[in-house]
Amino acid sequence: MDSLNGFTVFVQVAETRSFVEAGRLLGVSASAVGKSVARLEARLGARLFHRSTRSIALTAEGAQFLERSRRILAEIEAAELELSHATTAPRGRLRVSLPLVSSLVLPVLGDFMRQYPEIELDLDFTDRMVDVIEEGFDAVVRTGEPADSRLSARRLGEFQMILVASPEYLEQRGTPQRPADLAEHSCLHYRYPNTGKLEVWPLRIAPDEPELQLPTSMICNNIETRVCFALQGLGIACLPDFAIRDAIADGRLHTVLDPYVQRTGAFHVLWPSGRQVSPKIRVFIDFLSERVFPVAEAKTHQKPKRHVSR
Repeated sequence: MDSLNGFTVFVQVAETRSFVEAGRLLGVSASAVGKSVARLEARLGARLFHRSTRSIALTAEGAQFLERSRRILAEIEAAELELSHATTAPRGRLRVSLPLVSSLVLPVLGDFMRQYPEIELDLDFTDRMVDVIEEGFDAVVRTGEPADSRLSARRLGEFQMILVASPEYLEQRGTPQRPADLAEHSCLHYRYPNTGKLEVWPLRIAPDEPELQLPTSMICNNIETRVCFALQGLGIACLPDFAIRDAIADGRLHTVLDPYVQRTGAFHVLWPSGRQVSPKIRVFIDFLSERVFPVAEAKTHQKPKRHVSR
C-alpha cells in the first residue's frame, strides 16, 4: 500500500508542481510529500523532478512515469467502481428505445420487471433511428449492424424473413409458385418511418427476369397489423419468423415461396460507450441476451411448414 500511496503522491505533485499544494490536497505536510517522493525515486533508481527554490519540473523519466502512473491509478479506480457496482442492487430509471416488435420483447420485459423491481422502465417503442446519446437513452434495441462508433453493442440473435398467408387466402387465390406470380395477389407492405419507402421483399429473381412490381393492397408501419391482416386472409405478408412462429406451428398461417426468400437479420442492444456500465444497464443487457433468443430455442427451432398447392 505504501507503493500505491507513492504513486498517488507523485501524480499529485506532478499535476500541482508544488509539494505544499500537493500536501494540502492530500491532507499531509509538505515534508511528508517530499519524503514520499524521495522514497519513490530511491526505489526506482531515477530522479523524477528537477527541484529548485522556486519551482519543480518533471524530468524526462518523470514525464514517462507520470503517464504510466495515471493509467495504474485509473485502473485501480475502475476496479473499485466495478466491485462497488457488483455489490449494489440495480435501481433507478432505465430509458430504453425498442423497435415495434412487442411480441418479441414484451414477455421478456415483464420478466425483467419482476426480477428487478427497483428499476423503473421508461420504454419508447419506435422504428425511427433515435440518437441514443443526444436523446438521453440508456440503451436501444435495433436490427441491422451497428454503425455508431459512440455506442457499444451486443448481438442478441438472428431472425429470418418469411412470406406467409392464411390457408383460407391460399385456397381462394391459389399458391404462388414463382415470385412473378405475386403480381396477381394481394400484398401487405411495411413502410419505413425514416424514409417513407416501402420495404423490399427479399425475393431471389433470375437475372433475365424483369424487376418485380408488387401490388400494394395495404401499407402500414408495424408488424402486428400485417400479422393480423394475414391471419384474416387479406393477403400475403413478408414478416420476421419470431412474429409468426406460433401461427405457423398451429396452421393458421402457411409459408410460400420458401426457395426464393433469402434474408436474415439480427437484433443488437446498444448503449453509450464508456469505461463503466451502470448496474441497471448491465443487468438489462445480460437479461436480454439470455432471454430474447434463447440458445435452447434456437437448437429446437423447427422449419416452418410450407403450403403446397394441390
